[in-house]
Amino acid sequence: MDNIYKNAKETAAYIENRIQGAANIAIILGSGLGPLADEINDVIEIDYKDIPNFPDTTVKGHEGKLIYGFLGGKRVIAMKGRFHYYEGNDVSQVAFPIRVFSALGIKSLIVTNASGGINRAFNAGDLMIIRDHISFFAPSPLRGKNVDEFGFRFPDMSKAYDPGLIEVCKKVADRIRVPVREGIYAFAQGPMYETPAEIRALAGLGADAVGMSTVPEVIIARHSGMNVLGVSCITNMAAGILDGILNHEDVMETAKESEKNFTFLIKETVSKMEG
Repeated sequence: MDNIYKNAKETAAYIENRIQGAANIAIILGSGLGPLADEINDVIEIDYKDIPNFPDTTVKGHEGKLIYGFLGGKRVIAMKGRFHYYEGNDVSQVAFPIRVFSALGIKSLIVTNASGGINRAFNAGDLMIIRDHISFFAPSPLRGKNVDEFGFRFPDMSKAYDPGLIEVCKKVADRIRVPVREGIYAFAQGPMYETPAEIRALAGLGADAVGMSTVPEVIIARHSGMNVLGVSCITNMAAGILDGILNHEDVMETAKESEKNFTFLIKETVSKMEG
């Protein structure tokens, strides 16, 4: 995109005109995790195809809708489906909605995803609060001329995932008795699943889970000064951890089995956030 700031402001203006309201919290719902949107009340729904400058999602399980309404007593905007680098999008397009959220005045971003478990103590179906991430394997969404209107050229990523929001989520999980893990998420380009050798390498770097999304969004959110909470659903164990063939249908099925706990956790966490 030649003028990211201009396009983001144009898109934000369109959304503002449609929703006639404001929100401080945005949520990105990953593969198979869309049912959380059903918990949002007083909904205004916008198809991605109708939003200026938005790409369209091509992945099964990503409906491609922007949802505005109330969740846990807070006004939220939720993306029911996201954009991926492997779909052929430029990495700046992948993270463009976060630029729009910034232009809309969003202060906090919750990112969710389906991921493969690397940590052998994990099991399919676990929920993992993301403490940090590893991303050496794709271009940065900040590559190119800096957009000064959003943030500084070299954003600090030492606390990419907000410690305060992590504590809120952990306390909520304990109160509602939803088991959670904590760990480091590794971003891979996809769309192929990783090889066993790649998983061993990531394990050696300290990764607990791997997936094909989230990190570009988090980088842009931090560049724009947003606080970020990340939660992964471990939908499968990564290649070489267990015997068996990986496929997207199994990922979707495990996400569905975990959706009740996941939905409850995010809804209750939102209720405890500022917004």
